[in-house]
Amino acid sequence: MIALIFTFITMVAVIYRWRYRILNTVLAISVLRKIAVNLSMNMPAIRSKILPNLFGPKIN
Repeated sequence: MIALIFTFITMVAVIYRWRYRILNTVLAISVLRKIAVNLSMNMPAIRSKILPNLFGPKIN
């Protein structure tokens, strides 16, 4: 049981340390990237933060 807990904590630590590398690798696959964009655009909180920045007024 202790070995299982230790293994789980180690896996979480490795994933946390390499989270951006893992995310970039997963999002390099176009199908997974499209699914991620569709899921994130269906969440109102994320959509309300991203879309105004993309299509807002340009400041020079």
